[in-house]
Amino acid sequence: MANTYSQIYIQTVFIVQDRDCLLREAWREDLYKYITGIVQERGNKLIQIGGVEDHIHLFFGMKPAESVAELMKWVKGSSSEWINDHRFLKTKFMWQKGYGAFSYSQSHVDAVCRYIINQKEHHRKQTFMEEYTKLLDLFNIPFDERYVFKPVL
Repeated sequence: MANTYSQIYIQTVFIVQDRDCLLREAWREDLYKYITGIVQERGNKLIQIGGVEDHIHLFFGMKPAESVAELMKWVKGSSSEWINDHRFLKTKFMWQKGYGAFSYSQSHVDAVCRYIINQKEHHRKQTFMEEYTKLLDLFNIPFDERYVFKPVL
């Protein structure tokens, strides 16, 4: 888009179906590279990616013509297919429905990157649910605890 300038920073958080700890360290970096490719192919700029066994944080500069919903549909759908095609797991892999999306200003970029890089250390002190509900509270996003990434029964 000619003469269109933007600075849109988004962090998304999404979790493995039933909050299972399936994202193995042995292939997680390859998964991150694959997801980076998806984000960049769609014209966005990946700034940081990280997570632990049950969830991923993406932090990216979003192009103005993109929608978070469309990007997340591609990221989650394509990465699920990639995991299943590589047969990393004995069962079919799926991401849980939904995700969190949070916007940031330029002044927060370094702090968000550090936060994502330090996920392993961070989760020694705080569970995913504590982390996630804290983000929802911090961003004043109303939520019903019955529907916040609970295991599907």
